[in-house]
Amino acid sequence: MNDDVRNIVLGLVATGISASLGWLARTYLWRRKLRRKQAFFGLPDNSESLLVVSRDPAATEPAVHRYDVFALLELSALIKECGAHARVVTQDGVQQGFGERTEFCVGGPAANRRMSAHMSAMLPGLRINTDPEPGLERAAFRIGGEHYRMERGTAEYVLLARVTGGDQARPVFLFCGQSAITNQAATRYLARHHERLHRKYGTGSFVLLLKVVNSQAYGPDVVELVADVTRAARTPLPETASADPAA
Repeated sequence: MNDDVRNIVLGLVATGISASLGWLARTYLWRRKLRRKQAFFGLPDNSESLLVVSRDPAATEPAVHRYDVFALLELSALIKECGAHARVVTQDGVQQGFGERTEFCVGGPAANRRMSAHMSAMLPGLRINTDPEPGLERAAFRIGGEHYRMERGTAEYVLLARVTGGDQARPVFLFCGQSAITNQAATRYLARHHERLHRKYGTGSFVLLLKVVNSQAYGPDVVELVADVTRAARTPLPETASADPAA
């Protein structure tokens, strides 16, 4: 074998080794990213999850609001990426505790009894006005001592929460908005920022207040993080505040 042939063979071998090492590195990083994502969502390979959605109160027949459908599609994509499976149920079709499987609960407490139960059990510092009558206080949030009114189509609020019942329990994700489009905005925010949220909170609980800006023009795309309200939402309100009918 002359020097030219030997150099060509050595070059091919070096190229093959470099390509193999690059592939192994990319595979390792991809698997590491996937495991982190699965840990954050509580969705190991082939696990089961629940997508709990409210019925559209404005519909004459039982139906899901179209923006909640879009929210379910966003969540279904995340679940599929984790290698897990999802079962969609309406709020009146699930009667079980939480922690055995990851749950994604979409919709405010006025239309979603499951959301109302989760809030009472895990977010005692939060109150949402569920009065169906039009008015300034309709769907208003009270979190600790702060008050957030809805300006429909201009400034609407939504809570994005990850809460658990214990160290070994699977998480419950809550998307509780003042309107259906804000529910979709919260699921989209989670899809875009779950890596940053994992870096900050790990697999612990958090409650974030988001504001959807000018949804009548921008839909669910323009979202601002207002505050981390975890401590306030998980601290029971004083009895006077709990009894306030406007809360």
